Amino acid sequence: MTPTLILFFSMAVMMCVGLSLIVILPWLKKNQTVNDNRLMSVNVAVFGERIAELKADKEAGLIDDKTFEIQEVELKRQLLNAQTHLHSHTVVGKKSRIIVMIWIPILAGLCYLMTSDRTPVFQLWQAQDLVGQVADDLLTGKIDTPPKWATKDSTALISAMQTNVHAHAHDPQRWLRLSELFVALEASPQALEALSRAYRLNPSDTEVAMTYAQMGFFANNGMLDGTIKNVLLETLQHTPDHEGAMMMLAMGETRAGNYTLAKAWVAKLRTNIASKSGDRSQALASLDELVRTIDAQESKVMAGVKVGVSVADSLLVKLGETDTIFITISDDKGSPPYAVKRLPIKELRDGKLQVSLSDLDAMMPNHTLSVGRESKATLLVNARISHDGNAIRQSGDFIANPVVLGDKVAVDLEISQIVP
Repeated sequence: MTPTLILFFSMAVMMCVGLSLIVILPWLKKNQTVNDNRLMSVNVAVFGERIAELKADKEAGLIDDKTFEIQEVELKRQLLNAQTHLHSHTVVGKKSRIIVMIWIPILAGLCYLMTSDRTPVFQLWQAQDLVGQVADDLLTGKIDTPPKWATKDSTALISAMQTNVHAHAHDPQRWLRLSELFVALEASPQALEALSRAYRLNPSDTEVAMTYAQMGFFANNGMLDGTIKNVLLETLQHTPDHEGAMMMLAMGETRAGNYTLAKAWVAKLRTNIASKSGDRSQALASLDELVRTIDAQESKVMAGVKVGVSVADSLLVKLGETDTIFITISDDKGSPPYAVKRLPIKELRDGKLQVSLSDLDAMMPNHTLSVGRESKATLLVNARISHDGNAIRQSGDFIANPVVLGDKVAVDLEISQIVP
């Protein structure tokens, strides 16, 4: 049994014994007498006033001697009844006291153990006793790798590290190292959450900020959401010549279709690189190639189709946070789509969305929107909201009536139906 477990049960037994003593403490007194004389002084005063009134009535001839005596006796009886009330209780024996002291701890222990399975708690305590110090050394940078004996039970080490981080929740470096553990375990969502906590605790740390931005950037398939974009912009405020932040912003804006902003970031990055000493020709040539790639993508998008999507008010209130929007262009024969956009539901703004579909959104290199148009196929533009992110239409999905593309360069769809 681990020291933590022994300490816990020792404290639990002491508390139970203490509660038992509190419960039986009133029984330890042999005479249980309670005096209540709160009305004594009031009753005595009232008794004296009433006797005086009776004497005055008797002297005035309002009452006779017999009436006076009867009322005087009645007043004395009332005074005696109000003076003291005695409440005696039966004295409890030793046997009953011992039974209570024994059964309170036993029942408390049974209640604790039977309400739910406590095995995970005991395992966590064992992990803390076994590898707690190793976890702390890893999280504080005292060691880079754990000893071999500590890695025999990886679950225990991970549990100890997580517990340690939460016990020192205001230390950004611990959260950063915990994220590295999650990355090694290929647990991207947990790693991203740990990095976000590290960044919130120390937003001026460039290393933490860039690690968080990179993780969020790649976890979002190269897209920049509002949070990651703000992280990069704040990093440039602290470090204006940070090339990694500028490159990531250029790539993110390119992926989002904001080609003017993307080329502006490339130009700023080029100026920053050119101002440095040494041979920078290779880096500058790479930037030139990136600009050509951006121009090529922009030309393809310009030749694509702009699709406006809206959601009917009756369905808007039924959307979930994890829903996914699919926008496709396919032919009327049911072949694979020529272009597909898959977007999270958060891209909707007031129930509306504007996207562009082009050859860049092809599922296969030789099955592009341009090929579909050149083949004179009847192309249909469609939009669907999936609740589980499945690419195949399912019952309960929200859909729009497909629109024939023809020679149009822009179409509008309204998602207003539910798949039966």
